[in-house]
Amino acid sequence: MRSRVAITIALATVLLGGCRLVPETATPITPTPPAPVFANAAAAGLVAGPAISSLGIRGADAAGALASFRESCPKLLSRDDASGLTSGSQWEPACTAARAWGQGDALAFFDRYFETARVGDGSAFATGYYEPEIAGSRTRRPGYDVPVYALPPELERGWWDETPESERTGRQQLGRRDASGRFVPYYERAEIVAGALANRGLEIAWAADPVEFFFLQIQGSGRLKDPEGRVIRIGYAGQNGREYTGIGRVMRERGLIGGDTGYATSMQGLMSYIRDHPDEGRAIMNENKSWIFFKELTGDGPLGALNVPVRRESSVAADPAFVPLGAPVWLDMDRPEADGMWIAQDTGGAIKGANRFDTFWGAGDDARLIAGGMSARGKALLFLPKGTVARFGSPTTAGK
Repeated sequence: MRSRVAITIALATVLLGGCRLVPETATPITPTPPAPVFANAAAAGLVAGPAISSLGIRGADAAGALASFRESCPKLLSRDDASGLTSGSQWEPACTAARAWGQGDALAFFDRYFETARVGDGSAFATGYYEPEIAGSRTRRPGYDVPVYALPPELERGWWDETPESERTGRQQLGRRDASGRFVPYYERAEIVAGALANRGLEIAWAADPVEFFFLQIQGSGRLKDPEGRVIRIGYAGQNGREYTGIGRVMRERGLIGGDTGYATSMQGLMSYIRDHPDEGRAIMNENKSWIFFKELTGDGPLGALNVPVRRESSVAADPAFVPLGAPVWLDMDRPEADGMWIAQDTGGAIKGANRFDTFWGAGDDARLIAGGMSARGKALLFLPKGTVARFGSPTTAGK
């Protein structure tokens, strides 16, 4: 998935480019000054949160979180923590205990080994993602002619030849060598749709519907179900390096969705518009130059950024600069579906900054409905090994 599992990109933010799903008649909100920008959680600072026993965590919620935390521990212990808050050794007591802890008293486990903390002011925003299932086939057949491509071998990183030396900072771009040997940007979506990669043996499967496949690419993983009922699970293998454009924002700015257009500012509304206007819809999809390549997945569940399975209502994507991947997270949001305990097991292209989360809802029609409309605001707490807050204190002593 997103990083994917996860290219991890959230539906509400990714499709709408950051536009919150609110009624057109909503009262305008007075702009507030931008919040300070911090490099990571250690720089933003920690504030001690309430006692875990005071949060009202349900036993089933704690048990699910414990199971996902246990699966994450091998990676949690070995990863460098980009948030700057912890080291692998500081998670060792909790991970050692988790291996033998019974499910019946999961809340006591978290209460014993963790403390809560807010990053910054704790103000959180959460969207949702899911594992879509669409019609597809391992082999090409009538009605199944949308190629699902594997990662092309010529895709590599470097500096595009037209990139000035003065702009060659940060991570090198993805691209390819052209016929003359120049390093150039890789094919964009419109070129790939037009056949730039056809007949090279890169097809691992074929989808039936280009619109459904477009939205599966945004999710970064999914299931292809053939007419005989057989299912192929595919996951993120790479990306073409071209710019991502949230088509929801484009459509909203053009007055195609929202208001009295008859098309909602949700994934379902976007899909309805594209189907009702096929020529314009194809052009709009091609404005998103990004293309996702896939690999076939076997085993249990879609894999997140930690390379462990993500679980419905237990796994959440977060920015690893602000949440140690593998750490428990508590959300108290204005959408009750998003409330409760989650384990940060994934990342996403749109999931950036402190207290920004993307909740995972599994597969199926209800998962699609919940994830497609998830846009929640509230408060977030990190569960960290006891003693972490004492080391970092408050924002005024951050990083010391």
